[in-house]
Amino acid sequence: MKYIDFNNTIKDPIFTLQDLKIAGIKVSSVQLSQWAKNNYLIKIKNGVYVFSERKNLLNMETIARFLFEPSYVSLESALSKHGLIPEIVYNCTSITARKTTTIKNVFGIFIFRNIKQKLFFGYNKIEENGNVYFLAEPEKALLDFLYLNSSKINNQDDIAELRINEIGLQELDKKKMQEYLKIFSSKKLEQIYSLIFK
Repeated sequence: MKYIDFNNTIKDPIFTLQDLKIAGIKVSSVQLSQWAKNNYLIKIKNGVYVFSERKNLLNMETIARFLFEPSYVSLESALSKHGLIPEIVYNCTSITARKTTTIKNVFGIFIFRNIKQKLFFGYNKIEENGNVYFLAEPEKALLDFLYLNSSKINNQDDIAELRINEIGLQELDKKKMQEYLKIFSSKKLEQIYSLIFK
C-alpha cells in the first residue's frame, strides 16, 4: 500500500496496529517503520502511531488513552482541568488498574499510577474537538490524589501546601464524595477528608 492511500484510509490522527487489524488494512511493520523514518508517522510506543501532519489535532489526554489502556486522566492533570489547583500541569497523569509506569515520547511525559481494580471508577468519557478520552470527575480526581499521596498528608500545613482551590472545594458534591470514600475504605483518607472539609 502506498502512503498516500494509507493516509486517506485512516481518518484519525492516531492509530494502533490493532486498529489496522480490525479495519482489515494490511500494512507491514517494515512499511510503518519506513514511513516513520521518513517522518510521515511518529511512533509513540510499540504499536501506536501518529500522523505527523495531524499531530496538532491531538491533546495529551487522548494520547494517554492510546498509550496505556485501560486508564483515565486523574490526579494533577484532572485537578488542574477542573480548576481545583492553580498550577499548569505539563505531564499527563492518569490512573490505571495495571502496573504503575511512565512513558516518555515526543509529546511529553505520561505518568500512569496504579490503583486497586475496585477503585477504578468515577470517570466520564469526554469528546472535544475530535479527541476522545476518559477524565475523572472532580470528586474522584481529588480522592485519587489524596489516596495516593496520603503518606505525605498528616496535618493542616500539609493540606495548605497542596494549594487546593477553596471555591472549587465548596462546589464539589459532598454526598458523592462520602459514597466514594466508603468504597476506598481507608481510614487515613477519611482523616484527610475530615481535615479538608471540617
